[in-house]
Amino acid sequence: MAAPLLSYENLGLIQGSGWLFRGLDLHIGARDRLALIGRNGAGKTTLLKLIGGQIEPDEGKRSIVPGTHVVMLEQDPDVSGFATLRDFATSGANAPAVHEVEAIADQLGIDLAREAATASGGERRRAAICRALASEPDILLLDEPTNHLDISAISWLEDWLRRFNGAFVAISHDRAFLTNLTRSTLWLDRGNLRRNEVGFGGFDAWTERVYAEEARAADKLDAKLKIEAHWLERGVTARRKRNQGRLAKLWEMRAQRAAMIGPQGAAKLAVTADDSKTKSVIAAEHVTKKFGDRTIIKDFTLRIQRGDRIGIVGGNGAGKTTLLKLLTGELEPDEGTITRAKTLDGIVIDQQRSLMQPEKRVRDILAEGGDWIDVRGVRKHIQGYLKEFLFDPGLSEARIGTLSGGERSRLLLAREFARESNLLVLDEPTNDLDLETLDLLQEVIADYEGTVLIVSHDRDFLDRTVTVTLGLDGSGRVDVIAGGYADWEAKRRQPNAGPKKATAPKAEAPAAPPPKAAKLSYKDQRDYDLLPKRIEEIEAAITRDEAALSDPDLYAKNPKRFAELSDAIEKARAEKDAAEERWLALAEMVEGLGG
Repeated sequence: MAAPLLSYENLGLIQGSGWLFRGLDLHIGARDRLALIGRNGAGKTTLLKLIGGQIEPDEGKRSIVPGTHVVMLEQDPDVSGFATLRDFATSGANAPAVHEVEAIADQLGIDLAREAATASGGERRRAAICRALASEPDILLLDEPTNHLDISAISWLEDWLRRFNGAFVAISHDRAFLTNLTRSTLWLDRGNLRRNEVGFGGFDAWTERVYAEEARAADKLDAKLKIEAHWLERGVTARRKRNQGRLAKLWEMRAQRAAMIGPQGAAKLAVTADDSKTKSVIAAEHVTKKFGDRTIIKDFTLRIQRGDRIGIVGGNGAGKTTLLKLLTGELEPDEGTITRAKTLDGIVIDQQRSLMQPEKRVRDILAEGGDWIDVRGVRKHIQGYLKEFLFDPGLSEARIGTLSGGERSRLLLAREFARESNLLVLDEPTNDLDLETLDLLQEVIADYEGTVLIVSHDRDFLDRTVTVTLGLDGSGRVDVIAGGYADWEAKRRQPNAGPKKATAPKAEAPAAPPPKAAKLSYKDQRDYDLLPKRIEEIEAAITRDEAALSDPDLYAKNPKRFAELSDAIEKARAEKDAAEERWLALAEMVEGLGG
């Protein structure tokens, strides 16, 4: 094995009153393609800065081969003090050649003459990419490189990194980006750093094995530690299993939608007159929108039904935001009509970020300073609700200013998903979220009873979430495709092909359904009819017991009751998982019998 370009031995860093991590060993080889994974707050960005030499550790030895050039692409590039983006992109101790920067800028579609002070987040990110890539790094450190980039820019960056002769370490919430590029994974988890010589595509399977081993080891410990093991094994791995069931349901919904889409190229989802009266929430008929001489949206027709998950994709400037504003009523069309259900009550997540004032506490945001929150008509204790969104229950007293960007985004999601609504509008919801929070967001969206409109450049997120994709190419035309981003891409590659039934990604395909029978047996039919109600009853019991368990003094006052509740929750979750898997198997049988 060749000697590494850069190494750390016994790396340790103090943050606040304690160690953020300690005793870490890290080695980066000449051609490593590393994904750096960890929850928000685990210290991923800090570790990246330590690797890049931007901050000094409190412990540990750093070794680097002389002449090795390490370059970092920061998550939030600081362009202050520069007149133009060109000045920023050609600055630094090892300033890249201007012609190299300009060549990359042309390919990325960024005007470096743009004033730095007025540049958008996407423009700043592109300028930072130009500077980093043109610097000819031996080791490239990428902190959320796809944030604020459209899909075409992400694809270009992927192609560049495939040809890159050096090593890179990438932090990203973009599963597709990491899966396409990485060959090894660094997992920063609870102060420990693990390495596996498998790319991000094998990360979920690896973490499940690690969690299962830890859960078995914790069985010998006291009841309080068993709760942590329970969260590890059930709260993470079981959620992924449930997500497989939700994906199977999503593919079924896509297939239903595909059957409703008219001839290829006709942006219309037809429904019967009766259905439109009861299910249609937004109906657009021959809508056109122009700005000056440019047509942004042209002759667009779409009927959105209750429960639809609509994804809107396209390059920057293609008209995604314009289309979203037309559908929600923020803009009016120049031609055509848009009719919305009178009962439509929407939440736009992006508009609520002003609520996250640094001096406020978490409980102020969630429960107006109280201990209880109404979650879509169900009263829950704030500490129990925080656990549902992967927070430590004790965080209720924390100030917003102490939270990471990802934690603030997650808290905002927790607040907004508690409200009664029937329309949810998400504009780039995946920015600043870690992978576990993205799993949670997918789960919450799948369980949401209303209609969802999503603008996103995250290809994997769209493939796992939406039933219909609206694809914009900048010409004014809007393609309407049953399925996610992959389905839209397939349609673009085969423009003359007819509409294709949505199919599951191979890696996520569910097991083959049982052989067809003439009909369900009596027991199967009874389980199929009764299990949904039983699952609801189990969920209610879990919510009740978790609310009781969230009392921070319970373990000290009544350890027996604490243990009883813990065991009851664990048994209930096991029963719920079994019930869900049984019902999903029966649902596949029903589908095989023709519904």
